[in-house]
Amino acid sequence: MGYLRQDLPLGHPEFGKLQICSCRSTDVSQQVYRRLFSLSRLHELHHLTFEQFQPRGRIGMRPAQADSLQVAYNQARQFAQTAKGWLLLQGGYGCGKTHLAAAIGNFAVGMGVPTLFLTVPDLLDTLRFAYDDPEATFEQRFEEIRSAPLLIMDDFGTQNATAWAQEKLFQIINYRYVNRLPLVVTTNLMLDQIEGRIRSRLDDPDLVTRVAIRAPDFRNPTSEIGRKDLSSLELLHKFTFANFDLRRSEDLEVQEVASLEKAFNAAAEFARQPQGWLVFIGDYGCGKTHLAAAIANYRADLGILPLFVNLPDLMSHLRATFSAGSPVTLDQRFEEVRTAPVLILDDLGSESSSPWVSEKLYQLFNYRYLAELPTVVTTANVEEKMDKRIYSRMQDSRLCRIIAITVPSYRGGTAQSKAAPRKKRTT
Repeated sequence: MGYLRQDLPLGHPEFGKLQICSCRSTDVSQQVYRRLFSLSRLHELHHLTFEQFQPRGRIGMRPAQADSLQVAYNQARQFAQTAKGWLLLQGGYGCGKTHLAAAIGNFAVGMGVPTLFLTVPDLLDTLRFAYDDPEATFEQRFEEIRSAPLLIMDDFGTQNATAWAQEKLFQIINYRYVNRLPLVVTTNLMLDQIEGRIRSRLDDPDLVTRVAIRAPDFRNPTSEIGRKDLSSLELLHKFTFANFDLRRSEDLEVQEVASLEKAFNAAAEFARQPQGWLVFIGDYGCGKTHLAAAIANYRADLGILPLFVNLPDLMSHLRATFSAGSPVTLDQRFEEVRTAPVLILDDLGSESSSPWVSEKLYQLFNYRYLAELPTVVTTANVEEKMDKRIYSRMQDSRLCRIIAITVPSYRGGTAQSKAAPRKKRTT
């Protein structure tokens, strides 16, 4: 029948266990190979190979973002050739992580390595369906998944996070961790957003190679690269320090020009090394949004992505989470804003006021104040129009620097800071 038992004494750990005869080992390997491939999505993704991947992305991509894509490509190719350890690919939607994961799977299949490629929701469905599968028990299906010679888990974090799902995922990952079985995971989550037990395994530098891809959505390359969907920086990508007008050629008061130069220098300093809070106060059109966007674009060019959000838009995003079709909860959306490594809040005070809005803003500012997280704020409001709790945090000179921009609204070189005509000055 193709099986044998070793002639061993009673009590030996292998006593009585069936082993596959060498004459059938190749057939059995092929059966495993075909079985795993039938469970995988690789037949749908056969076109996603390393040869079809663009390691530097589309033309026009920021250098730091293209570099992150190149690193991910190199690491994926190296993993495919060795199939040792774990590879964790992190990045936004459409950045290329699924392509690279599928390329690893297709390469491994081409080398004859039994490979299981599944999105995490599909993986969990496969387990659920096993309860009613006449061809395999749940235990058999679960063992098939967790012990696959190469397991690729795509879109980790998009699954329905029930207690059962979390437990099964942990059991799979922990089994492979203990047995050092090769694993590829792709996710758009930050590591601290992943369940603690799983996170501890994914954070082991001796086993796991972590690669963050900062590339944009390949299908929508004009979108801001790697940024969260609530960012409005995409509309301001042309606002840089290089094209900021210090307005020295206009007929402005010396003090007004000085306030603009002071704001420009403070913004450039913050962009190089974000620390504390930086608050720009000034009339609409004075240049404060340009400077805030220039900070964000400077950081993005370094590959360190800030979160730039307009306050009225932020409130709309928070309210949208109450919709039945919202993909995120209010707590999730609020958490990603208040914990952003660098947060730029534009147009504070222009949002519609209500007790709920005031409370959410206070919670946001108070959290970042206590955590001393780098924050940039632009506002046209003065003290009497601002929430006193928020303004009190801004008054802490140890953490916050407030700069008033006194120039009038910019009108392409024709601005006037006073209603009445000025007298001509001589220099």
